[in-house]
Amino acid sequence: MAVGVAALLTVAACGGSDDDTAGGGSAEVTVWMYPVIPDQDASIEFWGQVEADFEAEHEDIDLTIEQQPWEGRDEKIATAIASGQGPDLVLLTPDQTLQYQVTGGLKPVDGAVEEDRDAFLPSALDVVTFEDELYGVPIYHTSTTTAYNMAAFQTAGITEPPTTWEDVLAAAPALAANGVAVMDYSGSPETTLNLTFYPLLWQAGGSVFTEDGSDVAFDGPEGLAALQFLLDLQAQGGLPADAATKTNAVDGGPLTTGAAAMTFAITMPDVEHMRTAVGAENVVVAEPLTGEEQVSFGIPGVLALTSISEDDEAAYEVASYIASPEVNARLNDAAGTFPARTDVDAPTGDDALTALNDALQFARPGEVTPTARQVMAVLSAQLQAALQGSKSPEDALADAAAEARDLIARGG
Repeated sequence: MAVGVAALLTVAACGGSDDDTAGGGSAEVTVWMYPVIPDQDASIEFWGQVEADFEAEHEDIDLTIEQQPWEGRDEKIATAIASGQGPDLVLLTPDQTLQYQVTGGLKPVDGAVEEDRDAFLPSALDVVTFEDELYGVPIYHTSTTTAYNMAAFQTAGITEPPTTWEDVLAAAPALAANGVAVMDYSGSPETTLNLTFYPLLWQAGGSVFTEDGSDVAFDGPEGLAALQFLLDLQAQGGLPADAATKTNAVDGGPLTTGAAAMTFAITMPDVEHMRTAVGAENVVVAEPLTGEEQVSFGIPGVLALTSISEDDEAAYEVASYIASPEVNARLNDAAGTFPARTDVDAPTGDDALTALNDALQFARPGEVTPTARQVMAVLSAQLQAALQGSKSPEDALADAAAEARDLIARGG
């Protein structure tokens, strides 16, 4: 499928036009937005207001912000661009941005940040800059870190939250004796490894790809250490019983039912779910977990310009407006995200927000290579096999690496 999508995108890029819309009348710009704001009603209200406010200031541009689901996102975007019936601007992550850039599905967006480029976090721009051109306008930044249900630890006789892998392993038996997993984990292939295995791999000192992206590296000793850490926890009752198949939904999951005592990759909206379920006084949000290194996951969400956009200047105006300090600050408040700009203050007044903002210094943006998403799918299935006991950790990583290298050799 990935090869077919790449081919379709290349055809679309060759057939698309970089020229502005011919003729008079209002320019039309369509944005595909995703559930950055988890509450659906709040999301509809927020983006409806953004649309109305923009059009009030730009009478010559008709803006439509279409809200899309996370599910099936890559397929739908690729198909839309290839058919020429897709959006002008689409919300992407850095790895997706590179994936579509190399297949000709995107245009540069330097024109959208001409006036205030220096106001953006350099890291947020660097991660979507390819061949010296910018392919995404950052509109927010995510952050993840650890969170603990201290009531569960204290009931097990543990007064200090575990901050290292060794601490987590040591705490597992006491919690398991109470029927509680020390750490939540989600092995479903539906869940991005950016929020599950990859932070552990990075904490082990490893990476998914080699530095130049020409080969995978997750099958090295660091990858084995990360997977063995999970399996050792599982053997002690330290992971949820359904860890191999469950998704990372926090609301209604082990972290809110009291079946798991901590997580290593939580966002602010899910902190709120924990607080509601187990009591705000019991939830502690702290620095990222430490293995060989202290690392977390966090990325900018960027607006990318598709190759089928017919009025690039109008699209630049939209992207610049949504990325503006005013909209950026309101979006952070509504979504529990963080500024992608240096001229916007981070949300304050909450210990969890402070901890998540502080965790940005440890954040990595995922693995930004053209085949990142395809390799993730291959690795995810093999990790699940190891958690289900059908493969040894060595075999699971070796088999995943063999499939991934074949993907890379075929260009995805």
